[in-house]
Amino acid sequence: MNYLDIIIPFVGGLGMFIYGMQIMAQGLENAAGSKMKSLLEVLTKNKLMGVLLGAGITAVIQSSSATTVMVVGFVNASIMNLTQAMGVIMGANIGTTVTGWLVSSVEWAEFLSPARLAPIAVMAGVILMLVGKRRSSKEIASIIVGFGLLFIGITTMSSAVEPLQNSESFTSLFVTLGKNPLLGILAGTLVTAIIQSSSASVGILQSLAAAGLVPFSAAIYIIMGQNIGTCVTAILSSLGAKRTAKTAALMHLLFNIIGTIIFSTLAIIYFQVFEPVWANGLITQTEISVVHTAFNICTTVLLFPVSDWIIKLAKKIGRVEEAEQDESQVQLDERVLQTPGLALQSTVNEVARMGQIVEDSLMTAKNVLFTLKESDIKFLKEEEATVDRLSAGITNYAIKLGALQISEKEHQDIAHLLQIISDMERISDYCENISEFAETLYEKKTSFSEIGTEQIREMMEVCADSYRYALKAFVDKDRAMALKVIEKETQADNLELSLRSKHIKRLANNQCQAEAGVVYLDTLVCLERISDHARNIAEEVLEQNA
Repeated sequence: MNYLDIIIPFVGGLGMFIYGMQIMAQGLENAAGSKMKSLLEVLTKNKLMGVLLGAGITAVIQSSSATTVMVVGFVNASIMNLTQAMGVIMGANIGTTVTGWLVSSVEWAEFLSPARLAPIAVMAGVILMLVGKRRSSKEIASIIVGFGLLFIGITTMSSAVEPLQNSESFTSLFVTLGKNPLLGILAGTLVTAIIQSSSASVGILQSLAAAGLVPFSAAIYIIMGQNIGTCVTAILSSLGAKRTAKTAALMHLLFNIIGTIIFSTLAIIYFQVFEPVWANGLITQTEISVVHTAFNICTTVLLFPVSDWIIKLAKKIGRVEEAEQDESQVQLDERVLQTPGLALQSTVNEVARMGQIVEDSLMTAKNVLFTLKESDIKFLKEEEATVDRLSAGITNYAIKLGALQISEKEHQDIAHLLQIISDMERISDYCENISEFAETLYEKKTSFSEIGTEQIREMMEVCADSYRYALKAFVDKDRAMALKVIEKETQADNLELSLRSKHIKRLANNQCQAEAGVVYLDTLVCLERISDHARNIAEEVLEQNA
């Protein structure tokens, strides 16, 4: 037997299968686009919602490894805590079984026969790709082409290994794997770890099953090993991340190892005591899908009640305690860029967090000119430095996101975000300027007149309201609130002109100190510009949600 004639087409079929799976997943992900953004909101819910979220995302991107890598990224960015991460990880194990069902459908849905359907799907997808003008058409074309390539790949692999039916050494290898659970689990783990895709690993197993080579017991142990091997990608991804992110990857590994230990023990007892004949019988592609799905669902149901214990064990092994989020650091992670829709939503969340820091600065700036507290002056300078770091970090992340294959609407959303980030950063700068004015008043041992203090307070209230409304409009996508910002900004413009005129008259009549008078005018300028930038934010919200 010429093994080269088997290996070459098998490897080629595997490559086609993986490539088809990837472009189909990319097309599905792009098509889901904006809908996937809202999934992040579920992360604040309970663990059961996390399971559903993990299953849903993994079913779309068809890779539990990719989902877990995203979870590591979310934990590293402090967007998600370990309890939420546990739920998503459990769901990811269930969602990854979708590809196996697609492959096995050739057995229970005759019309999906690869020989009949795959070439038609590829041709139809290519035609749609060539003639389609809209981006959505090209995404649908990617899904269809990927679907066709996936089936052609699995057919090529199955055909390549058919001659091995007559190879006594190869068939005895699978018999050995079936009789030795540890070897079967190890084989599944190593293959999956090498190709870093449990879906592709299951596809290989199904192609061997289609050729009539895999005993039932061997398949079960290999499937369990595949669930362990799929953890390798997340573990590699966590290298260099925070300890909590490493703990998230460790939770995934522990969850799958515990599930494997439990169900391998049950399988060993069942095959050796009750059904030794069935253990040696050949498994079909559909039965592999059933076993894969049942194993992951049962593991999740069984371990869900004790998942908090798994989290504690992972934290103990990783020697980590979840610390409070360091708000001075950008809470974004490049791992999440693997799913642009979710990355965009996490960017929006981070801009909103930065906006809240700016609002805190503005609230402090409202009083610092009157209290002249050194602690407030120091706070405003520290917060401005924090906002500068956040602005630079979020901007860089958004630019990387914009370079990915995303929809035109998502490109526009990023453009709006970049402008809003710039306006928020400028408002923070003006808050720092006000702290510097407070320093001047403190050093010169001077202050505003009583009427001047009253007028500045009035102007500050109007401008603070303007920004507060703008931030709320951005977070809630509220057009009505954005329109209120424009009203406030007009009020601030008129008030600035009126107060400036009155102040100049007071200066001419020697009713206030000259040094305090200069600070008064500079403060009016800063406040009016704060309201201008608040209006800019509101206009971006109106345009984005037109």
